[in-house]
Amino acid sequence: MALECYGVNFNSVAEIIERAISKKIFPCACLEIGRTEDILWRGAFGHLSYDRKSTAADHNTIFDLASLTKVIATTTLAMQHVDARRWALSDYVTQHLRSWCGADRELVTIEDLLAHTSGLQAYLPLFQERVDPQQYKETLCRLPLQYAPRSESVYSDLGFILLGFLIEGLTNMSLDDQFRNMAESSGMDDLQFLPPNRWKKRTAPTGDNPLRGRCLVGEVHDNNGWTLGGVAGHTGLFGSTSAVGRFARVILGDFRGGQTLVSPATLQTFTRKTNIPNSSRALGWDTMLPTSSCGSRFSKSAIGHTGFTGTSLWIDPEIDLYIACLTNRVHQTADSNAMQRFRPELHNAAIRAFGVID
Repeated sequence: MALECYGVNFNSVAEIIERAISKKIFPCACLEIGRTEDILWRGAFGHLSYDRKSTAADHNTIFDLASLTKVIATTTLAMQHVDARRWALSDYVTQHLRSWCGADRELVTIEDLLAHTSGLQAYLPLFQERVDPQQYKETLCRLPLQYAPRSESVYSDLGFILLGFLIEGLTNMSLDDQFRNMAESSGMDDLQFLPPNRWKKRTAPTGDNPLRGRCLVGEVHDNNGWTLGGVAGHTGLFGSTSAVGRFARVILGDFRGGQTLVSPATLQTFTRKTNIPNSSRALGWDTMLPTSSCGSRFSKSAIGHTGFTGTSLWIDPEIDLYIACLTNRVHQTADSNAMQRFRPELHNAAIRAFGVID
């Protein structure tokens, strides 16, 4: 265990993480808690695998961020393109992708894809057909919609895969290149698609993959993401808690007019909860509900997201706080129910500790 404390006692948080490791909910976890201007606490727990001889986790451990890709990469790039007036949220998908056609989908907008209200179903195992990116795009464009757009919200990997294609079309640059430019200019070098081999020794493994016949280390866990070459709108990003924390501090600063990544006006638009019944979704981001993974103690302004591999990020501009928690919970175990109990408990404990700060 490695702890860095900056004047705040988060011992209760550390105890929750250590208990989760003892129960084998995940082999390792790295956590960072901070505000716009500073880091309050960092902790690294466990070893990269359940083998006690494996490398101990530290603040530079790299994790497969899974669906945190949706907010850190895809949604942030979408916001930047709004600021640059390359597209508008009200644009129809057909304006940017002519093959997206049909009476049931002509009114689907960029905003619908971001809000998970496009009518696209949640998931499709396209990797089973071993199709290339162009075939993915063609399949998504002719896939029958599951429901009428904007009538409900269905969390959809497919919608974000499509967003990734659309973002590439705006500048004729790959999603990977666009994100790399953004990350490097903002001091987030430890956030990358297609992590370099030199990261491998400090990368937490996800798990054995029957399709690929190996344990995955530094290779995207999601099979659709893998078939797409490791770069996709819904998954593929790797990073450390230090880098995710840096991203969170930049976003908190942008809420206050920093404009390092995006304008405050665009950020406010994207983080405002939609009016779709029974949905907690904003644009790309999730919002705070008493039943959310962030627990019940954040303010109503909180935004966040989780990742299937055991990752999460929550940011609260009202109380000026972020909590980045990265684990590899899919390594040998994948008890989603245990993780669903762990996340709210962790966040509630952190907020309780944060409450004593002057």
